[in-house]
Amino acid sequence: MDDRERDRRDRDPEGRARNARPRDGLGRPLPYGAEGVARQPEGVERTGDETVYEAQRLLDAGMPFHAHEVFEDAWKSGPEAERGLWRGLAQLAVGLTHAARGNRSGGTTLLRRGAAGLAAYGDARPYGIAVDELTAWATELAGRVERQREPVPAAGCAPRLRGRAGAAGPDAADSVR
Repeated sequence: MDDRERDRRDRDPEGRARNARPRDGLGRPLPYGAEGVARQPEGVERTGDETVYEAQRLLDAGMPFHAHEVFEDAWKSGPEAERGLWRGLAQLAVGLTHAARGNRSGGTTLLRRGAAGLAAYGDARPYGIAVDELTAWATELAGRVERQREPVPAAGCAPRLRGRAGAAGPDAADSVR
């Protein structure tokens, strides 16, 4: 790839994508120069509680793509024993992203894949996360997305990571949200 090609495709000197294009709230690329939504910084190391709190904030704001990036950071930087948890949650968030974009196939596939990954945790509540409720939510939403013709509104479908009721804040690990 020559320098002109690399510059046109927004690549670094090694040819990797820089992802500098502005994005909308669902992570879709916008034209250069357009007003986009601020991206999540990559590679942020958070505690499990901070991850849950930040991801919930983004889900509540109708930004599941951004929540996916928060979960992905935890998946990549967290302890090996927790990677399945964060990967499953990232898949749920990106499944909701695809569903909100109108991609029924991608939405149902990723919602079901995330639910299957989380099912291994049974009724455990790592970081207060209501895994059983999330698995049921994702399975129900996948079925709805499969049947619908219209995209799912991301803000109206956000799951409660810590359940139906409970405390907010990054230190609320023992509560049910």
